Amino acid sequence: MRGPERGFKLVSSTAYLSLGSNVSPEKNIQFALDQLTKIFGKIDSSSTYQTKSVGFEGSDFLNLVVRINTDLDPAELIRQLHRIEEMTGRVTGTKAFNDRTLDIDVLIYEDLVDLDLNIPRDEILKYGFVLEPLAELDPNGMHPTEKITFLELWNMLKENLDASQKI
Repeated sequence: MRGPERGFKLVSSTAYLSLGSNVSPEKNIQFALDQLTKIFGKIDSSSTYQTKSVGFEGSDFLNLVVRINTDLDPAELIRQLHRIEEMTGRVTGTKAFNDRTLDIDVLIYEDLVDLDLNIPRDEILKYGFVLEPLAELDPNGMHPTEKITFLELWNMLKENLDASQKI
């Protein structure tokens, strides 16, 4: 028998998630935050940022980053996040750059580097709407492969990344 009843303690891992929506964004972001709180308990979140759509003509996105503690392994966490996306009507398998009811991505999972799961998420270094709220939420957090803090990354890259507006 395994688990807490035999004296084993499940180890909780810290993960950072990116949330974005441009279809009923206020409603869908709030829904996601409510679901994440139900599943993971206390969550910490950055400010919300408004960003122009990238790669297509569309409504502005609302984006933010949240920090959770989870007992789920990274693959199961991703499956759980996909279920939340689907609850808002998100259809998976559509083209990369289009309207989104809800998009939730695992940015960082402890110091894991897993290319198959795209952890750490490569968007951290590509998009201001990902890196800026991450640096706001945990300025001293360390990027697992770059080996510098999120704030240092933001200060280095912000001039070359897309603009977001904190709301």
